[in-house]
Amino acid sequence: MSPANSPAKTTAVRGAAVRSRVTPDQQCADAVDLARAAAEEAAGAEQIGEHIGVTADDTRVVTHLFECRLPGYRGWRWAVTVARASRARTVTLDETVLLPGPDALLAPEWVPWHERLRPGDLGPGDLLPTEDEDLRLEPGLAVGDEELEPAESAGAAAPAGAAEAVGEAGTEGAEGAGGVEARPVAAAAPPGGVPRRAEIGALADELGMTRHRVLSRYGLHSAADRWEDEYGPKTPMAQAAPASCVSCGFLMPIAGSLRRAFGVCANEYSPADGHVVSLAYGCGAHSEAAVMPKPIEPAPPVLDTMGADPT
Repeated sequence: MSPANSPAKTTAVRGAAVRSRVTPDQQCADAVDLARAAAEEAAGAEQIGEHIGVTADDTRVVTHLFECRLPGYRGWRWAVTVARASRARTVTLDETVLLPGPDALLAPEWVPWHERLRPGDLGPGDLLPTEDEDLRLEPGLAVGDEELEPAESAGAAAPAGAAEAVGEAGTEGAEGAGGVEARPVAAAAPPGGVPRRAEIGALADELGMTRHRVLSRYGLHSAADRWEDEYGPKTPMAQAAPASCVSCGFLMPIAGSLRRAFGVCANEYSPADGHVVSLAYGCGAHSEAAVMPKPIEPAPPVLDTMGADPT
C-alpha cells in the first residue's frame, strides 16, 4: 500500500479536526522511545532523524513525528501512532507510516497520457492510438448498412448489362455520318433518376468519403483555430506584413470547405513555407510587396575607328 493512501493518512486527516480540542495523553506523549524503536524497525536506525513533535489524534491516541533522512524524501516525516486503552498503563503501538510534511517534496499530480501528449511528441516508429469516440472524427459515408467501396472496385462490379447497352446504342451510324469515326454514347440514366451505387461510390471516393472515419465538424473547427493561431492575422508577422496572403502569388489553394479561409504557402523564403496559412496572414516575402526593378543594361561601347589615337 502506498504511504500516501494508507490508513495512517486518513487518521491524520481526521485527527486534524480534533487536535484543537483534544489534549495529548501524557503517557502516550512520553512513549518517544517506543515510537522511535518502531520507526527504526521499519526504516533502519540511520534513516530516522530527530523527534519533531507530538499530535493528538483522539483520546489516548497520539502520533509521534520523526525526521526522515531517506534520500529524495525531503520534508517527509515518519509518523508513529501509539495508543493506550482506558484505565490501562501500558502504551501500545498502532502503526508506522511515512507521511509528507508541509514542505515535503511531492510528485506532480498524475495526468493521463492522452492529456500529457503535446504536438511534436510523436517520433519515428511511435504509434498513437485514436479513441473510438474521438470527437475529431465521425463515420465515413455509407449506403444502407454497407460502407461504400472505392471507385476502382465499384467500377469492376458494374452490371454487365450496362456495358451491353452502351455497345448497342454506343455507335452512331458510320455510314450515315459519311464514314465519320463512331463515338460512344453515354448510357441512359436509370429509371427514376436514381444514381447507381457505383456512381455514388465514385463521387465519394473523389471526395475522400470512403474512409472508415473522416474529419468531423468539431475536428474541422479545431484545426482551423489551431492554424489561425499559428499563421493568422493576429500574429506579429502578419501585423507587420505589407499585404495579406490572399493576393500573394505563392499561395496554393486548398479544396474543401476551408478553401475560403486558408491556403498553403509555397514560398521557400517565407517562415510559413509548406504550412497552412490564413488568407489574412502575411509576411515580408509577399510576391507583390516589393517588385525588384529590371536592371538597366549599359549601352554598347563606341569605338572610334576614324580618328588617330594621340600618343
